[in-house]
Formats: sequence, structure tokens, C-alpha cells
Amino acid sequence: MKELEYPFDVAYLMKNKKKIKRELLLKSGLLEKKIAILGGSTTSEIKNMLEIFLLNYGIKPTFYESEYNKFYEDAVFGNEELNNFNPDIIYIHTTNRNIIQYPTMYDSEKEIEEKLKFEYEKYKKIWDTLFSKWNVTIIQNNFEYLYYRLLGNKDASDVHGKINFITRLNQKFYEYASNNKNFFINDINYISSCYGLDKWANQFYWHMYKYAMEVPAIPYLSFNIANIIKSIYGKNKKAFVLDLDNTLWGGIVGDDGVENLAIGPEVPSGQVYTEFQNYLKEHKSLGVILNVNSKNEYENAIAGLNHPAGTLKPEDFIIIKANWNPKNVNIKEIAEELNLGADSFVFVDDNPAERQICRDYVEGLSTPEIDVAENYIRIIDKNGYFETTNFSDEDLKKNELYKDNAKRSQMMATFDNYEDYLISLKMKAEITSFKPIYLERISQLSNKSNQFNLTTKRYSLADIEAVNNDDNYIKLYGKLEDIFGDNGVITVVIGNIKNTNELHIDLWIMSCRVLKRNMEFAMLDALVKEAKKRNIKTIYGYYYPTMKNKMVNNFYDLQGFEEISCDQAGNKVYKLDISKGYINKNNVIEVNE
Repeated sequence: MKELEYPFDVAYLMKNKKKIKRELLLKSGLLEKKIAILGGSTTSEIKNMLEIFLLNYGIKPTFYESEYNKFYEDAVFGNEELNNFNPDIIYIHTTNRNIIQYPTMYDSEKEIEEKLKFEYEKYKKIWDTLFSKWNVTIIQNNFEYLYYRLLGNKDASDVHGKINFITRLNQKFYEYASNNKNFFINDINYISSCYGLDKWANQFYWHMYKYAMEVPAIPYLSFNIANIIKSIYGKNKKAFVLDLDNTLWGGIVGDDGVENLAIGPEVPSGQVYTEFQNYLKEHKSLGVILNVNSKNEYENAIAGLNHPAGTLKPEDFIIIKANWNPKNVNIKEIAEELNLGADSFVFVDDNPAERQICRDYVEGLSTPEIDVAENYIRIIDKNGYFETTNFSDEDLKKNELYKDNAKRSQMMATFDNYEDYLISLKMKAEITSFKPIYLERISQLSNKSNQFNLTTKRYSLADIEAVNNDDNYIKLYGKLEDIFGDNGVITVVIGNIKNTNELHIDLWIMSCRVLKRNMEFAMLDALVKEAKKRNIKTIYGYYYPTMKNKMVNNFYDLQGFEEISCDQAGNKVYKLDISKGYINKNNVIEVNE
């Protein structure tokens, strides 16, 4: 929904939040999650705003909200309501208002250290207690700076300064986060700085309503929390689709010529576009895919991308569509060629008419409302399209993996027989039980896989860790490499053992990059082998249809399972009797178990 992308019309959101909520609840396939908000100040409006931002991301939240300033009691001592709620995520909304022991000018350095330790240990006890109680993800605010400085500029550097104290306390929070992968910081220190501390700390809202920030700032806070949560559950975007003229450079390459484009340090406007290209290129290290969609002659587009002052070159892009076709058509073709949903893309174009056409005709596409080039980075960045909560080696190699896939496609075209093509790839797979080193990647894959996802379940890192520690599950991952390179961990199966001799498949996912290479057969072979070790006689599979996973609606039929039920919504249940014998299906991949 355009209204829920940055920059916001705050007055519109506050006035129409109920109407927006009703519209968003009509969306299908919403992921249901339970979120507990433990607040050190009033949180009711934060909850309301957070709900509509999450619904916009396809997440339907149910909330538990602590009583005013009872965050410590709820976390450490608990209560029956919170215990029964059994949250998936706990958000701790505390601010500088909740710091009890600030330093004074009379304190010695030792006394200040004791105060710092007291404040940190209070929160550490909260976090440790919550982790011991629940298999949960925690989001914790850091502390925003005060709107005043008793010591002036020296407040930041002197040990007696409150700004200094907050900075040091925040650093302790960051160290905890670096050592606990299910713990995330909601950076209100940054948000409040961008918003403006004087406005953020509006005293009227504190003394009248006990809101720790002014109410018009709440959408910015809630949006930031929502971005963390949607990233945890794999709702991030995956790729840019970029216009060229007056987007990556100033000017029109076909009219002005390459030599007259505004890019590089020679002119001020050129520096703006260079910074924007640098910003986009940095996203490649996050695994974000770059593509071009430009109304241009192809040769002119390539010439512009080869401008000596440009940072982005043709080889930085996976697909370059430079033609005179409608841009919405190009975007759909890019999505099809990459085997990604259109809702995986962020389309950046300086032309508002092109943005609106693509927004109208490409469902789920994000089209940020960029204006002047000086604001491109700010608007895109604050939308949090690529919020990072976990990161894997595969992300670093993502662009290379897609380029390798293009090489495979070229090679496939030279074969008349598809099986001969698969054999020529000389594929080798590693299929085995979960290993700690891959748990983050497994969680990431479970949340990013939409097309080859039979049950549509999503697992946070905490969820995957719980499965890994439970002997009632058979859990397998698969890695695949071939003559073009290593694809990394690309498929996961989780099966729950019930009634001693039944295995129920809770999750079966696979990356779209390795579709139709028989890896699913290799995984089933390995799953059956492991099931037989556990004296399993029957394996049950489930297919729950969504708008995105139609490609696997007959997956279990192809695997030799028997369909035993199908309801009106298309939800299917299958079974495979392995007690009567099973013949391996993979014959093109060498498997190392």
C-alpha cells in the first residue's frame, strides 16, 4: 500500500488507521504471529500503527500489551496471561525515561561505573529470563539522546555527562546483540535523530499521556519495528529494477550523448548520481540483485553504463531490459526470468507516470516516491526494503549465483535430452541433518522461499534452533554444487515423528535457483533412508495452496505419494508407505551423506 511507504502522511495514517486495517485484513495468505509489547511508557498507539504496517507486509499480529511501565515485572516475574499468550516475538519499548540511575557531577568514576552496570544488568536479566522461558525473538529499543545537554558539548565526552552515559549503555546493548542471534536492536537513537530530538521529546505528550515521544513520531517508530519483524519472517525485497536516464545519471543518453551525462565529480549534479550508484552497488554485498528497466536503445544503455565516471557497469546487473516495451511488461519478464515473484522487486524510476503505471499493473511491486536526485538515497533507505536481521555466505555470492544460472541456461540449450544435460552438470550434493553453522541460512531459506514451499510455514532462527534440539524431528538440509559453482544450502525438509512410526512433513522448501535439477528426488531418497533408521513406516505430506506456490500443487503426486484427502480450499494430505519398499528416484546427482 503506497500510503504505508516512506515518506508518510502522518495525519492521514492516524486518522484512517481503522479503515486501512480493514482493507489490509482482506489480503489472503497472511502469516499469523503473536507479539508481546512490554512497555516502559504508553504503547497503545504504537501497537495500532505497528499492526497496520505488519499487515501491509503480509503479517497478521495478535498482541499482548503490558500494563503501563510493567515491562520489568512481566519479563522477570511473569503472569498467567503472558504465559498463556506464548509469544513469537517480544518487543521491549523502553526509552531514556526508563533510565533510573543517571550520573551526577558529584559521582566518582567508580560510582558511575556502578550505575552503568546496574542499568545494563537490569536489562540483561530481562533478556536472559525471557530467553530461558520461551523460544522467542526479542526486539529491544536502544536509548535515544536527551533533548538537553547539561555540560553542553562536553556532555558527550565527560564521564559525568548523560549523553556519554547513554552512549556507553547503548554500546553494552550492542555487545549483547552481537552475541545473541535472536536479539535485535530497534535503533530509536537513529530514528529520533532523523526525526529531530526537540520534536521527538515533546514534553506535552509525556506529561499528558505518558508517551515517551510525540504522537506524530509514532508511525516512524512503528514502521522501524515492523521492518525488523518482516525481515525476520522473510518479507524483505530481493532485487532492484532501475531506470537509467535521470535515475542513475543526469540527462538522457540517447539525446545528450554519453559525454554530456551528469555523473562524476566534475559537476555538483554528477556527484549526486555517483553517490546513488555507490549506494546501489553496496547492496550487492547484501545479496540484493540489480536489474535495468529503461526505455532506450540497448546500445545507448550499455554506453551509458560504461561511462568512465560511473560506478555501476553492465556486469553489475543480472538482467538489462533496454527497449521500448511498456515498463510493467519488462518487470514481469524480469521476474519470470529470475523465477521471483514481482513483489520481490523495488522499482526506481524518476518518472511518476511510469511509477504509477507499474504500481497499477504489477501487483506487489514497491515503487518509492523519489523526487529530486539528492533525496533518492534517503527515501529508499528509510523504507527499509532490505532490512538485515540475518546474513549468510550465500548472500555475498547471490549475484554470482544468478549469473551462474544464466550460464546453465545457455548450456541447456545445446542439449536435446534434458537428462543428458543434468548429467553433464556433474552435480554433487551434501544432504545431512542440521548443523549449527547453517541454522541461520536454514531459517533465512524458510522465510524467503515462496514458490517451492509446500506448507507455507515460516521459521525464525529461534524456531529452527528449537527444532534442531528436538529428537522428535527429522531435519535435513541439502547443498548442491556443479561445474559452474556451489549453490550453498538450497533445500530443507523438516519432519515431525508421531505415533512412533509416522513422519509428518512440516516443511519442504527449495530455492528457485535449483528447480528442475532432481534435487527434490535426492532429498526424498535421503529422507526415506533416515526415516527407516527410525522405524518409520508411513510418511505424510501436506500441500497448502497460496498465490505463489501453485507450481508445486502436484509435487507429492510426482514423488509417488498417494493423495488421501483434499478440502474445498485445495489443502491436500498425502501418504507414502515405505514399509513395502522404496526405490531411489535420483540418478543424476552424486550424494554425500
